[in-house]
Amino acid sequence: MTRCLSLTAALCLLGSVAPAAPAGKFLFVNLKPYANQKRADNFGSGREGNDLKALREGGFTADGVSFKIGEGVVHLGSKLLGTEKPNKVEGIKVGQSGVKVHILHATGYGNGQTIGEEGKEGDPLFVADGTKIAEYKVRYDDGSTASIPVVYGQDVRDWWFTEKSKGVTRGKVAWQGDNELAKELRSRLRLYLTSWTNPHPEKRIASIDYVKVQEDSPATPFCVAITLEAKS
Repeated sequence: MTRCLSLTAALCLLGSVAPAAPAGKFLFVNLKPYANQKRADNFGSGREGNDLKALREGGFTADGVSFKIGEGVVHLGSKLLGTEKPNKVEGIKVGQSGVKVHILHATGYGNGQTIGEEGKEGDPLFVADGTKIAEYKVRYDDGSTASIPVVYGQDVRDWWFTEKSKGVTRGKVAWQGDNELAKELRSRLRLYLTSWTNPHPEKRIASIDYVKVQEDSPATPFCVAITLEAKS
Protein backbone atom coordinates (compact mmCIF):
# COMPACT_ATOMS: atom_id res chain seq x y z
CA MET A 1 0.00 0.00 0.00
CA THR A 2 1.32 3.45 -0.91
CA ARG A 3 1.41 5.96 1.94
CA CYS A 4 0.63 9.58 1.13
CA LEU A 5 2.57 12.30 2.92
CA SER A 6 1.28 15.77 3.64
CA LEU A 7 3.01 18.60 1.79
CA THR A 8 4.74 19.71 5.02
CA ALA A 9 5.96 16.21 5.81
CA ALA A 10 7.24 15.74 2.27
CA LEU A 11 9.12 19.01 2.36
CA CYS A 12 10.63 18.10 5.73
CA LEU A 13 12.02 14.91 4.22
CA LEU A 14 13.55 16.98 1.43
CA GLY A 15 15.10 19.38 3.94
CA SER A 16 13.07 22.37 2.78
CA VAL A 17 11.11 22.91 5.99
CA ALA A 18 12.38 22.54 9.55
CA PRO A 19 10.22 20.20 11.66
CA ALA A 20 7.99 22.04 14.11
CA ALA A 21 9.07 22.14 17.76
CA PRO A 22 6.81 20.56 20.41
CA ALA A 23 4.09 22.97 21.55
CA GLY A 24 4.48 24.33 25.09
CA LYS A 25 8.10 23.25 25.42
CA PHE A 26 9.58 26.68 24.74
CA LEU A 27 9.16 30.06 26.44
CA PHE A 28 10.02 33.16 24.42
CA VAL A 29 11.89 36.10 25.95
CA ASN A 30 10.42 39.40 24.75
CA LEU A 31 13.30 41.45 23.30
CA LYS A 32 11.10 44.20 21.86
CA PRO A 33 11.60 46.69 24.76
CA TYR A 34 15.39 46.35 24.44
CA ALA A 35 15.81 46.15 20.65
CA ASN A 36 17.92 49.00 19.25
CA GLN A 37 18.39 47.87 15.64
CA LYS A 38 15.55 47.14 13.22
CA ARG A 39 16.10 44.17 10.97
CA ALA A 40 14.92 46.21 7.99
CA ASP A 41 17.48 48.98 8.63
CA ASN A 42 21.11 48.91 7.56
CA PHE A 43 23.55 47.25 9.96
CA GLY A 44 27.15 48.14 10.71
CA SER A 45 28.48 51.19 8.89
CA GLY A 46 25.03 51.87 7.45
CA ARG A 47 25.82 51.02 3.85
CA GLU A 48 22.63 50.63 1.81
CA GLY A 49 21.27 47.11 1.49
CA ASN A 50 23.04 45.64 4.53
CA ASP A 51 19.95 44.51 6.43
CA LEU A 52 18.37 41.38 7.94
CA LYS A 53 15.04 41.59 6.15
CA ALA A 54 15.47 38.09 4.72
CA LEU A 55 14.80 36.64 8.18
CA ARG A 56 11.04 36.89 8.44
CA GLU A 57 9.20 38.12 11.53
CA GLY A 58 7.28 35.47 13.48
CA GLY A 59 7.93 31.85 14.33
CA PHE A 60 11.27 30.30 13.43
CA THR A 61 12.68 26.84 14.20
CA ALA A 62 16.36 25.88 14.25
CA ASP A 63 17.66 22.44 15.27
CA GLY A 64 14.30 21.67 16.89
CA VAL A 65 14.26 24.91 18.92
CA SER A 66 11.46 27.44 18.47
CA PHE A 67 12.19 31.17 18.38
CA LYS A 68 10.03 34.22 17.93
CA ILE A 69 11.58 36.73 15.53
CA GLY A 70 10.68 40.35 16.19
CA GLU A 71 10.99 43.61 14.28
CA GLY A 72 14.38 44.39 15.82
CA VAL A 73 17.47 42.92 17.48
CA VAL A 74 19.60 43.84 20.49
CA HIS A 75 22.83 45.22 19.03
CA LEU A 76 26.01 45.94 20.99
CA GLY A 77 28.54 48.54 19.92
CA SER A 78 32.10 48.81 18.69
CA LYS A 79 34.76 51.43 18.19
CA LEU A 80 33.75 51.26 14.53
CA LEU A 81 30.24 52.47 15.35
CA GLY A 82 31.25 55.22 17.79
CA THR A 83 28.54 55.84 20.38
CA GLU A 84 25.70 54.71 18.13
CA LYS A 85 25.27 51.38 19.96
CA PRO A 86 25.84 50.57 23.68
CA ASN A 87 28.42 48.17 25.10
CA LYS A 88 25.80 46.57 27.31
CA VAL A 89 22.04 46.14 27.56
CA GLU A 90 21.01 45.26 31.10
CA GLY A 91 17.86 43.89 32.70
CA ILE A 92 16.31 41.94 29.82
CA LYS A 93 13.28 40.60 31.67
CA VAL A 94 12.79 36.83 31.77
CA GLY A 95 10.80 35.80 34.89
CA GLN A 96 10.85 32.09 34.06
CA SER A 97 12.83 28.97 34.90
CA GLY A 98 14.18 26.55 32.35
CA VAL A 99 16.60 23.71 31.79
CA LYS A 100 18.26 25.41 28.81
CA VAL A 101 18.67 28.87 27.31
CA HIS A 102 18.75 28.97 23.52
CA ILE A 103 20.12 32.04 21.74
CA LEU A 104 19.97 33.08 18.08
CA HIS A 105 22.79 35.55 17.45
CA ALA A 106 25.90 36.58 15.49
CA THR A 107 28.37 39.44 15.27
CA GLY A 108 29.23 42.12 12.78
CA TYR A 109 32.89 42.23 11.75
CA GLY A 110 35.57 39.71 12.61
CA ASN A 111 36.57 38.17 9.29
CA GLY A 112 39.34 40.67 8.60
CA GLN A 113 39.92 43.40 6.08
CA THR A 114 38.99 41.52 2.90
CA ILE A 115 35.51 40.13 2.26
CA GLY A 116 35.62 36.36 1.93
CA GLU A 117 39.02 35.93 3.51
CA GLU A 118 39.71 34.82 7.07
CA GLY A 119 42.00 37.77 7.72
CA LYS A 120 45.03 37.91 9.96
CA GLU A 121 46.29 39.60 13.11
CA GLY A 122 46.64 43.32 12.53
CA ASP A 123 43.76 43.67 10.07
CA PRO A 124 41.42 46.37 11.40
CA LEU A 125 38.34 44.11 11.31
CA PHE A 126 39.96 40.87 12.45
CA VAL A 127 38.97 38.95 15.59
CA ALA A 128 41.07 35.93 16.55
CA ASP A 129 39.43 32.57 17.18
CA GLY A 130 39.07 31.96 20.91
CA THR A 131 38.44 35.63 21.72
CA LYS A 132 35.58 36.19 24.16
CA ILE A 133 33.65 39.08 22.64
CA ALA A 134 30.54 39.17 24.84
CA GLU A 135 28.54 37.36 27.51
CA TYR A 136 24.96 36.90 28.60
CA LYS A 137 24.89 37.38 32.38
CA VAL A 138 22.03 35.34 33.80
CA ARG A 139 20.55 36.80 37.01
CA TYR A 140 18.45 34.51 39.19
CA ASP A 141 15.71 35.59 41.59
CA ASP A 142 17.91 34.77 44.61
CA GLY A 143 20.60 37.24 43.49
CA SER A 144 23.08 34.67 42.18
CA THR A 145 24.40 34.83 38.62
CA ALA A 146 25.80 32.65 35.83
CA SER A 147 27.53 33.52 32.56
CA ILE A 148 26.89 32.39 29.00
CA PRO A 149 30.11 33.28 27.12
CA VAL A 150 30.17 34.35 23.48
CA VAL A 151 33.51 33.26 22.00
CA TYR A 152 34.48 34.09 18.43
CA GLY A 153 35.03 30.93 16.41
CA GLN A 154 33.29 28.75 18.99
CA ASP A 155 29.84 30.31 19.32
CA VAL A 156 29.62 32.90 16.55
CA ARG A 157 31.50 34.41 13.64
CA ASP A 158 30.97 37.39 11.38
CA TRP A 159 27.41 37.22 10.02
CA TRP A 160 28.85 37.70 6.52
CA PHE A 161 30.43 34.58 5.06
CA THR A 162 31.59 32.93 1.83
CA GLU A 163 32.38 29.34 0.91
CA LYS A 164 35.90 29.95 2.26
CA SER A 165 34.67 30.94 5.73
CA LYS A 166 35.11 28.64 8.72
CA GLY A 167 32.27 27.25 10.82
CA VAL A 168 31.91 27.32 14.61
CA THR A 169 33.11 24.60 16.98
CA ARG A 170 30.56 24.85 19.82
CA GLY A 171 27.47 26.52 18.39
CA LYS A 172 25.62 25.68 15.20
CA VAL A 173 24.71 27.57 12.05
CA ALA A 174 20.98 28.17 12.51
CA TRP A 175 20.05 30.28 9.47
CA GLN A 176 21.51 31.34 6.14
CA GLY A 177 20.24 34.12 3.92
CA ASP A 178 21.12 37.13 1.82
CA ASN A 179 20.93 40.87 1.53
CA GLU A 180 21.63 43.15 -1.42
CA LEU A 181 25.04 44.42 -0.26
CA ALA A 182 26.31 40.95 0.63
CA LYS A 183 25.24 39.60 -2.77
CA GLU A 184 26.97 42.52 -4.47
CA LEU A 185 30.19 41.55 -2.69
CA ARG A 186 29.70 37.81 -3.36
CA SER A 187 28.90 36.96 0.24
CA ARG A 188 25.97 35.59 2.23
CA LEU A 189 24.57 35.92 5.77
CA ARG A 190 24.32 33.46 8.63
CA LEU A 191 23.13 33.37 12.24
CA TYR A 192 24.22 30.97 14.97
CA LEU A 193 22.49 28.90 17.65
CA THR A 194 23.91 28.68 21.17
CA SER A 195 22.22 26.20 23.54
CA TRP A 196 23.32 26.61 27.16
CA THR A 197 22.43 24.08 29.85
CA ASN A 198 21.24 25.93 32.94
CA PRO A 199 23.21 24.73 36.02
CA HIS A 200 20.33 25.82 38.26
CA PRO A 201 17.10 24.79 36.49
CA GLU A 202 15.22 24.95 39.80
CA LYS A 203 15.82 28.71 40.07
CA ARG A 204 13.77 31.32 38.27
CA ILE A 205 15.78 33.55 35.92
CA ALA A 206 14.84 37.13 36.73
CA SER A 207 16.73 38.83 33.89
CA ILE A 208 19.67 38.65 31.49
CA ASP A 209 22.33 41.29 30.82
CA TYR A 210 23.92 41.30 27.34
CA VAL A 211 27.44 42.70 27.70
CA LYS A 212 30.38 43.29 25.37
CA VAL A 213 33.56 42.31 27.23
CA GLN A 214 36.22 43.95 25.04
CA GLU A 215 35.38 47.56 24.36
CA ASP A 216 38.28 48.01 21.91
CA SER A 217 37.27 45.01 19.77
CA PRO A 218 35.89 45.64 16.26
CA ALA A 219 33.23 42.95 16.88
CA THR A 220 29.64 44.21 17.08
CA PRO A 221 27.64 41.30 18.58
CA PHE A 222 23.87 41.22 18.14
CA CYS A 223 21.12 39.02 19.59
CA VAL A 224 18.10 38.18 17.45
CA ALA A 225 16.07 35.99 19.82
CA ILE A 226 16.23 34.12 23.15
CA THR A 227 14.16 31.07 24.11
CA LEU A 228 13.98 29.15 27.39
CA GLU A 229 13.39 25.41 27.27
CA ALA A 230 10.99 24.27 29.96
CA LYS A 231 11.36 21.12 32.02
CA SER A 232 9.97 18.11 30.20
